[in-house]
Amino acid sequence: MTTSVSASSSATAHHSLAGHEVVLLLETDPHDGLTSQQVTERLTRFGPNALPASKGAGLLLRILRQFHNPLIYVLLAAGAITAGLGEYVDSAVIFGVVVINAIVGFIQESKAEAALEGLRSMVRTRARVVRDGHEQTVPSDGLVPGDLVLLDAGDKVPADLRLIRLAELRVNESALTGESVPVAKDEVVLPEPIPVADRRNMAYSGTLVTTGSGAGIVIASGAETELGEIHRLVGAAETLATPLTQKLAGFSKILTIAILALAAATFGVGLLRDQDPVETFTAAIALAVGAIPEGLPAAVTITLAIGVARMARRRAVIRRLPAVETLGSTTVICSDKTGTLTENQMTVRTVWTSAGPYEVTGSGYSPEGTLHDNTGTPVSAGTEQALLWSLLVGAACNDAALTEQDTRWMIVGDPTEGAMLVVAAKAGLNSDRVTGLLPRLATIPFSSERRYMATLHRDTTADTAPDNIAGHPAAHVVLVKGAVERVLDLCSAQMSADGTLRPLDRIAVLRAADDLAGQGLRVLATAMRPLKPGAFDPDGFGEDTLPAGMVLTGLQAMLDPPRAAATSAVSACRTAGIAVKMITGDHAATATAIAGRIGLLDQPQHGNGCDRGMVLTGTDLAALTAEEFPEAVDRAAVFARVSPEQKLRLVEALQARGHVVAMTGDGVNDAPALRQAGIGVAMGESGTEVAKDAADMVLTDDDFATIEAAVEEGRGVFDNLTKFITWTLPTNIGEGLVILAAIMAGAALPILPTQILWINMTTAVALGLMLAFEPKEAGIMTRRPRDPDQPLLTRALMLRIMLVSGLLVAGSWWLFEWELAHGASLAEARTAAMNVFVVVEAFYLFSCRSLTRSAWRIGIFSNRWVIAGVTVQAIGQLAITYLPAMNTVFGTAPIGWGAWLRILAIAVAASLVVAADKWWRSTLDQT
Repeated sequence: MTTSVSASSSATAHHSLAGHEVVLLLETDPHDGLTSQQVTERLTRFGPNALPASKGAGLLLRILRQFHNPLIYVLLAAGAITAGLGEYVDSAVIFGVVVINAIVGFIQESKAEAALEGLRSMVRTRARVVRDGHEQTVPSDGLVPGDLVLLDAGDKVPADLRLIRLAELRVNESALTGESVPVAKDEVVLPEPIPVADRRNMAYSGTLVTTGSGAGIVIASGAETELGEIHRLVGAAETLATPLTQKLAGFSKILTIAILALAAATFGVGLLRDQDPVETFTAAIALAVGAIPEGLPAAVTITLAIGVARMARRRAVIRRLPAVETLGSTTVICSDKTGTLTENQMTVRTVWTSAGPYEVTGSGYSPEGTLHDNTGTPVSAGTEQALLWSLLVGAACNDAALTEQDTRWMIVGDPTEGAMLVVAAKAGLNSDRVTGLLPRLATIPFSSERRYMATLHRDTTADTAPDNIAGHPAAHVVLVKGAVERVLDLCSAQMSADGTLRPLDRIAVLRAADDLAGQGLRVLATAMRPLKPGAFDPDGFGEDTLPAGMVLTGLQAMLDPPRAAATSAVSACRTAGIAVKMITGDHAATATAIAGRIGLLDQPQHGNGCDRGMVLTGTDLAALTAEEFPEAVDRAAVFARVSPEQKLRLVEALQARGHVVAMTGDGVNDAPALRQAGIGVAMGESGTEVAKDAADMVLTDDDFATIEAAVEEGRGVFDNLTKFITWTLPTNIGEGLVILAAIMAGAALPILPTQILWINMTTAVALGLMLAFEPKEAGIMTRRPRDPDQPLLTRALMLRIMLVSGLLVAGSWWLFEWELAHGASLAEARTAAMNVFVVVEAFYLFSCRSLTRSAWRIGIFSNRWVIAGVTVQAIGQLAITYLPAMNTVFGTAPIGWGAWLRILAIAVAASLVVAADKWWRSTLDQT
């Protein structure tokens, strides 16, 4: 038979079709599957079941990109021109700076973005299919639409499937949808407009079968799957420039224009004054080279690298260097719920019996914790019979297993059942003890239709069983757990605290269940029924023979609990002026409960971008117009039942509102938004490889609180970079202005090009880079985030830079003329002028350790690296001043002590002027 299935069929809403309609649409057989000929034809038509590989930039392009910067263009031109003029030393130094910067940039970029490859690896598995009527195992990339795929517990779903047969099938879709518990599947036909997370008759590529078995028809493969759609979103998401790189790019353009204009003006003035064109041109080149902060790229890289090291010590691993600073500018953190703000481990929080509620301490799968009554008094399982039997039912009517691996407790099986095992273990009823007390004989498995699980056990609990129903000890006992309403339908009585039975108070039980559900807890009921000897045949145990008159023992209410430090971390972020928003694929009630527990719904209505209690679902978002969407997103605190595409749209909307967005997540469904965000933050322990590869930062401890520490480090990095720029620019501007002044005055240059390069390179390394080690200033986490529109340098800092530049020009020019006027040679005068720049820079370095506070207040010796750097620079200056070889290369000459005293006097005067400027501005700020 010739295949007529079209590629467009992958866009059909298969969940809204009956199983036989899907079989007809895809021209397959529900029992025998496709024929070999059909598979071959469809493989040719649709291609392999694999996500397309991404094409990265070639090696040459990646190398050339490192030179794509206006300042680099000027340096390259300057290096070429100086070489043409025979100034080979100058040219070699300039080209050396350019090459070093390019190597650093290339190494950074070589840390490949592997998000797409991570997604592709998710679907590389083997699949069991039925073809030509025979079951066989094939590579998953050989699947085609129409294939009949068989699923069992532990299988990874290899393609998007419309389920046509199943038995107690549950699928863990948390990585795809954010759903915190495995989803029970069925074959029911669903409405077409329904989110992916609610399509119970579908199984999607990359998800994991936890329990049961089933069979499904492949309705989409490769790029056409839901996973393929996420792959497309990840590939399409723009990797945004960070606030720092954006500001540096803008700063570089402005600086380049200013430098070229100044150099052109210098050359023009020289020609108007009939000066030698070659000398004037050389002076203009010297001005351009002097005005460019050659050390800036290296300083940025090293400062960021130091920030990376500091963050690593605080359990945050940075994958892209500029991301260090982005956290310091973050205005909104969009956090996934499951596994990020929560433990991703279902935990029973309350056990309710007719005697009242019992609160459970401890979280996660570790069986450490206690049960307390409503007075806070610890209780044991034997204290109250209904409590004992509720715990026994939860642990014995259970197919999960609790294991410990490398000191970490884990659940094998359904997380809900795992939570019931853990709470029993906290009360001293571990799995081995429960099995010994109640050996299992038969099982009625859970199904979405019956909504309960029942088991038959041999009863060895003669001392604890309520055997007075029949007046003598029980031989067997039936245990049931499931949905509250369904279990209540099976019950006629409920157990009291002392084990006696009394009539079922259905209204009271439903009221208790509603109260617990209102707290965002998932509530299950437990029941039992003792049977007298010979009253029941274990071989006939089934749904039709389930004994009537079950006895309700209690309710168990559970949730995926918030991480211990989540509340304080959210509060700290808000104090720092950062809005925190929860974006999850889970249900609105669950998301709202968690948000309330960690304080997200307590955010003030104005001030940090969220309205108190505002919760939006994916359906709500879909109903918003394009004009309403950005404002609603900015105001809301919680987003529930959100699709991967909507997560991406949320991040884009916040960015359109001017926010710097940090997005946290751990699942495949988070990858597009992680890549789009200003900084993507993935979980290191529980996160998928896809999420980690799409992220800029990985938290090795999966703790949301680590983000707070990373924000603090990021702010410190930005501070230190700003300090470096504020420190280095006066020298570059001053060097350019002093050359311009000499040209305009028709005088000899106070400093030579080689001396300018010496100043720029040595001071940047020995002095400026020491600011990268500057400790974070007090109160850094009480500031508001930097306004994304605020320039790299504020008006106050620009005025300070111009002030220091003027002091450098005036001081060096005055000393140059003084030395000449008092009999010094030209080389000696230039050496004195050069040392003015260096010594003033050294004094100014201490002032720049804080842009607002006095150097004395922060402590002269609180950064020992600065002291070491000044010492190294001093040795270098003595060498260039007094060593004959360096005198020859750099055109310097030894100077006397009188000149040094005048240099120090200029530096002290400049420091006093800067201190006065700081004091004056702080006074203005206080008033």
